[in-house]
Amino acid sequence: MAFFIETLVGGLLAGVMYSLVAIGFVLIYKASGVFNFAQGSMVLFAALTFVTLREAEWGFVPALLVTLAVVVAGAVAIERFVLRALVAQSDLTLFMATLGLSFVIEGLAQILMGASVHELDLGVDDLPIEFGPVLVSRFDLVAAATAGTLVVGLSLFFNFTRTGISLRAIADDPLAAQSIGIRLQRLWRIVWGVAGVVALVAGLLWGARQGVQFSLTLVVLKALPVLVVGGFTSIAGAIVGGLLIGATESLAEIYVGDLLGGSVSTWFAYVVALGFLLVRPAGLFGERAIERV
Repeated sequence: MAFFIETLVGGLLAGVMYSLVAIGFVLIYKASGVFNFAQGSMVLFAALTFVTLREAEWGFVPALLVTLAVVVAGAVAIERFVLRALVAQSDLTLFMATLGLSFVIEGLAQILMGASVHELDLGVDDLPIEFGPVLVSRFDLVAAATAGTLVVGLSLFFNFTRTGISLRAIADDPLAAQSIGIRLQRLWRIVWGVAGVVALVAGLLWGARQGVQFSLTLVVLKALPVLVVGGFTSIAGAIVGGLLIGATESLAEIYVGDLLGGSVSTWFAYVVALGFLLVRPAGLFGERAIERV
């Protein structure tokens, strides 16, 4: 029983990390209807910028502040010079634009900072902590606490600030929001800036866990099942979806993997997502599309 609980807790903590990446997608999709496939490249660029500055013997805080400024400025520039010019285009055009952006950002990162694998040390040892008979990774606890703090902060921002309430109004009805004087372009810049902050936190945590390398962009693929399960328009859905995917993936790796004689972690989450698409396409918290004929 202790081993089951240990596996479940480990999966839940990993799920919080998945949720952190998924929230970056939700923020932009909820405010502008754009599925930002470049979010993974933003995660990589943030982590690579930070670790490059640290290797140049910058202090932790100065490196963090400069990386934050670079990532937020880059995210705002993407909205201003790329997405705004395509605002009236189809969803497929916008998706292809962000897909192209992901390769541009990766190429720029490689030109400026090289393609070597970097070790990122955040000063948190990955040692087990005992909770009775259950062992939990210290790094996973710190990462989950960091991600959870960010999630709580975003929830408070969206629910109790004027800007956050305006963003929710835009998500519910953009035309009505414009009719009462809400400036969409200004708020879209804010959303992209916040998505840059989320990319920075995700990049640091994932980079510390698996090293800063170009495969870090593939973390977006882990976010897709989370979005399908939780819904593309809900921060709460991203959290719940991440916890479900993390827990089921961890348990399946131990119990289903033994039955099949191999690892299932690379594909099991997508099986869960496929099941949700068949039963509840909008996800647990997503908004169902209503078509009037």
